[in-house]
Parts: sequence; structure tokens; C-alpha cells
Amino acid sequence: MDQSNQTTVTNFLLLGLSNVPHLQALYFSILLIVYIVTFLANTLIITVVSLKSQLHKPMYFFLSNLSWVDILLSTSIVPKILSNTLSRDKSITFMGCAIQVYMLGAVGATECVILGIMAYDRYAAICHPLHYNKTMNKYVCRRMTFGSWAVSFLSGFPRVYLTFQLPFCRSKRINRYFCEMPPLFHLSCKETLFIEILVYIETGLIVLASFLLTLVSYVFIIFTILKISSARGKYKTFSTCASHVTVVTLFYGNILITYMQPKSNYSPERDRALSLLYTAVTPMLNPVIYTLRNNYCSDLMKRVDPSKACLLK
Repeated sequence: MDQSNQTTVTNFLLLGLSNVPHLQALYFSILLIVYIVTFLANTLIITVVSLKSQLHKPMYFFLSNLSWVDILLSTSIVPKILSNTLSRDKSITFMGCAIQVYMLGAVGATECVILGIMAYDRYAAICHPLHYNKTMNKYVCRRMTFGSWAVSFLSGFPRVYLTFQLPFCRSKRINRYFCEMPPLFHLSCKETLFIEILVYIETGLIVLASFLLTLVSYVFIIFTILKISSARGKYKTFSTCASHVTVVTLFYGNILITYMQPKSNYSPERDRALSLLYTAVTPMLNPVIYTLRNNYCSDLMKRVDPSKACLLK
């Protein structure tokens, strides 16, 4: 980082969930429970997929990667919010803020790409079942997931580096519970148009490519389902996609409203609530949705050997 920038700002001030003492304890307890459930539920999915040979299939391999994404997203943000909620010192270091911004963008992009890959997996399974095992073999699945992690984490470096080269001279207070790019742009006393355009292009390309992959996959899936004669067959086929459709709707609905908006429409109160929902609540809901909607996966989780389940503790 630029040395002059570091001497100007060495830390930022974040918002706590509340300034009222009894509400602080309440919010802390709720968020702590959400975080624990998120961590345990996603760890359970990863463990079960690893231990149960019946789940050594592309669909569950991608699901376990999605669980890793949820754990990383939640862990990179929630512990600092919990710490600030009960502490008078609500600051975060300059480097700590940069790490939060980087992880939020990189992990979010990874989730976006993996959701697109999962849609393609459902397309291959439903529309081309005879070629599915060849199309989605272990080698292909591993390359897809490695590519999604690599592209997402490498693409995040330029925008984060350029953002933290900005001179932050207006204020040190970030009007959020954690560090994000939009409020950082508001703190800069230098024009941020170039970086904002870079962020929109970079994020837009990943989001658009993944969204189009998801959309096109489901268009073909719907056409295939409509060709099935029996209502039971249609329901059974679509039920294999229900969990993914729900998670995709949550992801894109939240992320588009929160991040893909012009600076003129910036609303701190709305964005704080949405960003907290995305980083804390959604990672908890994803495993719940998959286990509730997928009876096969849910039944296997209930039958996990207690001696192996201790891995979760």
C-alpha cells in the first residue's frame, strides 16, 4: 500500500449493531447463534458428503464447495461484527478492512460461479442423462471448481489494491457493520469513477456470465420437463432442481439489490440491512434449504455414525 495513505488512515471506525446496552446483548446473542448454526450446518454437509460414498456425485461435490464458500464468507465478516457489538472500540485496522473487502468480493464471486456450475450440472443430468457420467466426470468437476476459486480470488486483487491506494481524508467512519467498497468510495477525497467502473465491469462479467449459464441451463431444463408426459415425472424431475432454484433466487435477489446500483441511489440504512442479510443469514439458510428440499441428503445426514459426527465438535 502507498505509504502516504497508510500515514493518513491507519484504521477505520465501523458501526455496532446497537448503542443500547440491553439491545447489544440481544443482537450479539442472535448473531452468535446464526454464526454457530451456519458453521455447524455447513460443516455437517461437508463431512457427510466426504464420508458417505452415496454422495460422491457431482451435485454433492459442488454442494460441499458451496458450504466452504458459506463458511468463509461468514467467518470473514461475522466475528468482527460480534467483537464490535460488545466493545467500545469499534475500529478495524487498515489491513483488516482491506482483507474484509477482498474476501467479501472473492468469496461472493466464487459462490456466483459455483451456482452457475451447479445449474449446468442439473442441465447435463436432466437433458443429457445418457452422457452425464462422461460429461460430469471427477476430472471435469475438479477443474470446474478449481477454476471458479482461482478466477474469483485472482480477479479481486486489482480492485482491492486500487481502492486502498485512495486517500481517505473525509472521515474514518464507515457507515456499515463491516468494510465494503461503496462506503469506502464515499470516504475518499479523490475521484473514484475509474475504480467504480472497473468494479462494475469485473463484477458484472462474473455475475453476468454465471447468471446466463444458470438462465440458459434452466431454459433447456424447463423445455425438457415439459416434454415429460406424466405429472408425477415432471414433479420428480423438477424437484431435483428446487433447492438450487431457491438458493439462486436468494443470491441474485440480494446481491443485485445490494451491489449493482448507481452511486446516486446509495441508501445506507437499506444497504446495511441487506449486506448483513447476505453475509450472516444467507450462509445459514443455504444448507437448511438443501437439506429440507433434498430428502435423500437429509436422510443420510440423520444416519451419520455418531463416532464420525464428533468431527463436527
